[in-house]
Amino acid sequence: MVESSTNAVVAGIDLGGTKTTVVLCRRDGSIAAQATIATPAREGGAAMSAAASGLVKEMESSSGLHALAVGVGAAGVIDQKAGVVTAASASFKDWAGFPLAADLSARVGVGVVIDNDVNAFLRGEMAYGALIGCTDAVGIMLGTGVGGALALNGSVFAGPRGAAGEIGHTPGFGALPCSCGQQGHLETLASGRSIALRYTERSGRAANGAAQVADFARAGDPHALATFDAAGRALGQAIVTTATILDVQDVVVGGGVRGAWDLIEPPLAKMLEHNMPVSGYPLIVHPGSLGGSSAVLGSAAAAWESLAHSPELANTMKVGSSC
Repeated sequence: MVESSTNAVVAGIDLGGTKTTVVLCRRDGSIAAQATIATPAREGGAAMSAAASGLVKEMESSSGLHALAVGVGAAGVIDQKAGVVTAASASFKDWAGFPLAADLSARVGVGVVIDNDVNAFLRGEMAYGALIGCTDAVGIMLGTGVGGALALNGSVFAGPRGAAGEIGHTPGFGALPCSCGQQGHLETLASGRSIALRYTERSGRAANGAAQVADFARAGDPHALATFDAAGRALGQAIVTTATILDVQDVVVGGGVRGAWDLIEPPLAKMLEHNMPVSGYPLIVHPGSLGGSSAVLGSAAAAWESLAHSPELANTMKVGSSC
């Protein structure tokens, strides 16, 4: 099989709004090569695909390795089977509707599978990180927004429209306006952007992101502590609701706000303690262990999965689902 060789690699791509990271990754998750460039998000889908494929080729040339398949974790709502970005934020030009898998496959010459970047995060933690051995789990990314993903029976479940697990846009958390245009979603309390906004509303003091609010909280600022308390409790409520409905025990949390885990975890744990699922099984919330590499390694894991399910993808232009 292709993965038996120690020189066999796939390419994993984390295609975000500001930067694109590519790894050449072995089957065991070890990275043979890695590089990052700025994402030309304002230049359109074709430019983003060209930049990513160009980086893959440069890394192949410099390393002497050749990727057998490519996996991509991309921002936006993804139709995995069609290989198309179906929805994206306004920060991306000509991204919604772009046939990313087909375009990238034509550029790199091997099979390409694509998925949402938060799904890739969850897949990475299951394959190589905090959730090794878990088959059913919820993944939550606390970044500029709040992203979610769901795994059932060992596979990341995207849902029929590619939006399964989007915990950040569940309602019931007040009446504050959300970035999606609706109100009262988890994201209004637990995202990095919202933590800074909520702190400013409480204190009247501007904050340069959640990291600075965390610094204020660790220094004893009561407004900062209250802001993180609200974020942690809201996150715990969303986790309990999701886990109860799905009978899932394991949850992994990543993203930039993960850096304030010492502030998020205590109110989260208190919420879980007093609101356990009816099954009686304790919920286990794991901080992500792969840091900024979770999504790119999850994309590589999806490429390896595609080869395991359809080895011919290594030598054809076929585009398929990563699940």
